[in-house]
Amino acid sequence: MRKTKYAFILFLLATVTLLAACTNEADPEDDGTIKIVAAHNQTSPDSPYQAGLMEFKEVAEEKSNGSIEVEVHAGTIGTEESELIEKLQLGGADVVLASPGFMTQTGIREVDLFSAPYLFNSYEHWEKTVDGEVGQEMAEIINEKSNNSFKLLGYWSAGVRHFYGKAPLESVDDLQGVSLRTQTSGVISDFWEATGAIPSSISWGELYQGLQQDVVDSSENAYPFFVQQAHHTTPNGKYITETAHDYTTRFLLTNGEKFDSYSEEHQDIILQAAEASVETEREVTSAQDVEYKEQAIEEGAVVNEIDREPFIEIAKPIQDEYAEEIGVEEMLQKIRDLE
Repeated sequence: MRKTKYAFILFLLATVTLLAACTNEADPEDDGTIKIVAAHNQTSPDSPYQAGLMEFKEVAEEKSNGSIEVEVHAGTIGTEESELIEKLQLGGADVVLASPGFMTQTGIREVDLFSAPYLFNSYEHWEKTVDGEVGQEMAEIINEKSNNSFKLLGYWSAGVRHFYGKAPLESVDDLQGVSLRTQTSGVISDFWEATGAIPSSISWGELYQGLQQDVVDSSENAYPFFVQQAHHTTPNGKYITETAHDYTTRFLLTNGEKFDSYSEEHQDIILQAAEASVETEREVTSAQDVEYKEQAIEEGAVVNEIDREPFIEIAKPIQDEYAEEIGVEEMLQKIRDLE
């Protein structure tokens, strides 16, 4: 009986050891391999975001010889940026794209300065800002204010945003009482309310239907994004007025604590992949700005230009007030000095 008992105990120990070994082999971290879930909120396969994250994937996997695996999600784990930010915080995603406006929901209000309409007067002005001292300062704020929950990997562009609606804008006065799908809080909302428009919070995924069914009069975005969603083919998206109110900033983010847990080699590769993704995404966005404007016109959209000076006059004091409110007056002045 004693021999049988000992034999059974040895059998159990051997079984547990075997199961543990199998579990360890299945654990990607034990063989040095890490898996990164990278996500953005755009569902179009032609989105510049998709091009950027696919470049991130290619560089990370190639330079790591496969020890980094990147899984790219195009709107499949969230079509709202707030969902992606939440997933990044909770571990459901490792790299995400987010706008300054949605980042403010995490308590980092300083980032919303980059959302301020007419903060930048050209793409070159925007690039000098985010790729220079100001961009580095903002990256440090994001990391410090989030207690390392967020680490900025790079600044992506999302094109130049314009107004589009059921009628063209000939002046600021044409916005009186017009419902506009845009951010409904913060500096963006303050600006559009000052023009007389009524900000509306229809989700991106429901916006086509909202424009089609007269739920909202208008919206604003960059050509690559709203044309890919066919918003210009709806009755309330046909007329595009080139307000150029925002040279748009998007943050490529990862979880700082998780990033710090990687080996130095993997950290370096991820940073290289992020740098490559920045270059690719910006190039694709720039090319698509031209391409999709031409497509919109070919498909019946009507494009007009407008005197932007009255809009800028509305925006400047809002920038000043908001910068003072969130304590970034010096940063605002640095950005203006780069013009």
